[in-house]
Amino acid sequence: MKKAMLVVSVLALAFLIGLTIDWSLQHQNTVQTPSVIERPQALPQISEKKAPEASVALAQATTPAAPSADLFSQLSKEQIEQLIVAAGQNAVKIAIQKASPAVVQLEVIKQSSGWNPFEDLFDDPFWRRFFGEPFERDRGVERSLGSGFVTEFQGQKIIITNNHVVQGATSIRITFPDRRSADGELVGGDAFLDVAVVRLKDSNAHELPTIALGDSDKIEIGDWAIAIGNPLGFQHTVTAGIISALHRDFPKPDGSGTFQDMIQTDAAINPGNSGGPLLDALGRVIGINTAIAVNAEGINFAIPINAALRVLPNLLSTGKVTRAWLGVVIQNLTEEIAQQFGVEPESGVLIADVRPDGPSHGILQRGDIVLSVEGVPVRQISELQQAIMYRPVGSKVQLEIWRNGEKQTVEVTLGERPSEQALLGTTPGAPGTPPQGLEKFGLKVQALTPELARRLNLPSNSEGVIIESVQPGSRAFWAGLQVGDLIIEINRQQIKTLDDWNRLVSELPDDARVVLTIIPRGGGSTRFVPLR
Repeated sequence: MKKAMLVVSVLALAFLIGLTIDWSLQHQNTVQTPSVIERPQALPQISEKKAPEASVALAQATTPAAPSADLFSQLSKEQIEQLIVAAGQNAVKIAIQKASPAVVQLEVIKQSSGWNPFEDLFDDPFWRRFFGEPFERDRGVERSLGSGFVTEFQGQKIIITNNHVVQGATSIRITFPDRRSADGELVGGDAFLDVAVVRLKDSNAHELPTIALGDSDKIEIGDWAIAIGNPLGFQHTVTAGIISALHRDFPKPDGSGTFQDMIQTDAAINPGNSGGPLLDALGRVIGINTAIAVNAEGINFAIPINAALRVLPNLLSTGKVTRAWLGVVIQNLTEEIAQQFGVEPESGVLIADVRPDGPSHGILQRGDIVLSVEGVPVRQISELQQAIMYRPVGSKVQLEIWRNGEKQTVEVTLGERPSEQALLGTTPGAPGTPPQGLEKFGLKVQALTPELARRLNLPSNSEGVIIESVQPGSRAFWAGLQVGDLIIEINRQQIKTLDDWNRLVSELPDDARVVLTIIPRGGGSTRFVPLR
């Protein structure tokens, strides 16, 4: 009973302190209170005499004392529940009040350059029916809306947003919550991370309100998350939820690589929210709202603010971010893949392919496992990337690798990572109908002919078998295999012809542990695919 009373006392204390902070904020002339914020809910009445005295004492005390147990003995269960709800709501309102003045709307004009993958969502009939056309289109001109927020970094007041919002902009118009507007200019952008910096063209930036930046490395699943932005042109919209997951990776909508290490939240993020802040319960920026899962609800993603802070110095000084790279395609060592290589899961990072134009060509091989970089172990893709990409281009690194059952050390001189567009492949044409192989694991395959290789954008000397169909619900289906993928190995045994496929799969039971080595349709990089 004493423990319960102590918990209730702490909650009440937090609420009453929140009321005091809220009152003081509303009486400061320097802070504009957004009109959408409601008054905090009143503390449930305990008695006509005691409740006011408690409030006054807490408001005046320098170090508030904890409410006594007697203060809560007269509260009903319903009143305690109301107290808890009111305390949570009051904290969120204060966070919004602190951050809102620094969230801006960006109206961007670009020269139209054809297809924009970020507009695909708006082609959905639902959006057109209920919201009309969110982008005004003139011949050769593209107008779009996004969000951003003002913060102070290295003594400068800047606006942070998404790169895809302002990339290629010929004009940027900034609108503040109080309806003031100003012209902006693009300082620099990073397509890999999808972060950009904008600043005011005039000299009045010192007058702008700013948002404090939080620490995205300290957030946890279940923490409060608040999104502020301008979705679908509805200026200054606030939504709230929680942190649903961390370290999410998923393909970018334009196909130019992958968003990595993202924050997932169920706080609603809609088109036009891009570039706006994701806040914690104290009103500090923990992420940059960036993407939504199309055809799903409550699955939204933000770039961790700590990742953005790492590239801001380069964006401010040079307008771009230069990254080092090894020129390899990598995969995590899952349990199924690790068994094929005779190593422990997550003991290193697997090299799935080596680019012929990359710095590791002739040094690393497909099937190598990178164990450490300069003596520091790497167990995940993100760890290897972080260990490499922020080193100087042209510097040398020592890699400890596992190759053919033994450890080796190799040295690689790092190259400069090409743009995302330069790394893109092309899409395949429809496969033909050459001879078919044995059906196994839900896969139908066919021989690779010169015509198929040409249609699928594969080198003329490619060898293997082409996936003709994938049975829904099969092991191959759940592994993500697709029509047009080229299978070149089964359990690291090479497949050159249809006869090789037939011979190897005929020896395997349907529930065998299998790792296929494939080249994705369209001529992408080699990768290993375990069948679960």
